[in-house]
Amino acid sequence: MKALIAGAGIGGLTTALFLHEAGFEVELFERADDIRELGVGINMLPHAVKALAGLGLMPALDAEGVRTRELVYTNRFGQIVWQELRGIDAGYEVPQISIHRGRLLGLIHRAVLNRLGGDVISTASLVDAFEQSEGEVVAHFRRHDGSRGEAHGDLLIGADGIHSAVRAVLYPEEGPPIWNGTMLWRGATPWPVWRDGRTMAVAGGNFAKFVYYPIEPDREEPETRLTNWAVMANTSDRGTSPLRPGDWSRPGVIDDVLPFVRDRFQLDFVDPASIIQATDGFYEYPNCDRDPLPRWSFGRVTLLGDAAHPMYPVGSNGASQAILDASCLAMHLAAGPTVEAALARYDGERRPATSAIVLANRQGGPEAVIDMVESRAPHGFDDIDAVASREERKSVVRGYASLAGFAKPN
Repeated sequence: MKALIAGAGIGGLTTALFLHEAGFEVELFERADDIRELGVGINMLPHAVKALAGLGLMPALDAEGVRTRELVYTNRFGQIVWQELRGIDAGYEVPQISIHRGRLLGLIHRAVLNRLGGDVISTASLVDAFEQSEGEVVAHFRRHDGSRGEAHGDLLIGADGIHSAVRAVLYPEEGPPIWNGTMLWRGATPWPVWRDGRTMAVAGGNFAKFVYYPIEPDREEPETRLTNWAVMANTSDRGTSPLRPGDWSRPGVIDDVLPFVRDRFQLDFVDPASIIQATDGFYEYPNCDRDPLPRWSFGRVTLLGDAAHPMYPVGSNGASQAILDASCLAMHLAAGPTVEAALARYDGERRPATSAIVLANRQGGPEAVIDMVESRAPHGFDDIDAVASREERKSVVRGYASLAGFAKPN
């Protein structure tokens, strides 16, 4: 059986590894000229790390990333709203991994090249049409030089991101992603170790949020970590167009982001303005998602990752859910009896789960606990339990963990 995969990002490449392990032939088509290790920091939750560990990638993850030990939520004054252990330190079988997105993509890409060979990926090739019959699917792709080609397989997986061309064929009337009026700035720079060098912090609610965590050890400077930071700030109303709609992601402008942190945050563990100013270059993104779909799988064609369920970057779930998609899809295909039946089961298992996460992330995900506290105590507090009981705060954070499939072990 042969699977055609549109997109060679984290979701597409991971799917290739799972399908190869299950004995399937794979061919990938990537619209970019090459597979580049771009981006900044992301978090891999334990259920996704467990899936990657099953592919033999745990040593590579440890070599490139940081095992996150603790997560701290604070208000904009740095007062602790919630804190908890993560990964192995919280009782999971595997760690939570904070890692540079490009390093993660790179180690998965190298595994694909080593196991499947370099000829399975066609770059500069955009799958923009397909047709299927009872026995096969034919994917049509456009190369950057304007020429066209086609590939034949038993199924087509659209893993081609939030601007998915495969999804656009399935849902031609859908339109562009939905912007929620929030801009996201993200960067990474070497920075002194905070606490144990394995702690993640999220400060402030959804009006303006600052995120801060280490993603890579410095082998030569033990007291330094490559540290990821992110600022999310509301700049407009949901459903409007970004100020620069022609740019999906672009280099950030420091004068755009500093006003949101300079006077708002008073944190004792980091000065947001200082780490931003110390960063050589960073990126700006409009914070977008899409409405959940009523269906992903159509015969021999299905969607995966951001092509299926793009979501706001809260709760550390985007890449993790794509990896879970990949594992689930390979499992159902291996179980048979037909491609169509397997894709329908995959749809039935993964679509409701990820749709719930998309909607929960619109409400702030687990970080909504910060909004709850800030709405009740906008100027800070002396006793957090007088603002919101531990059980009330726990219900927000742990409720999301259960929804997203990584509830803390008992």
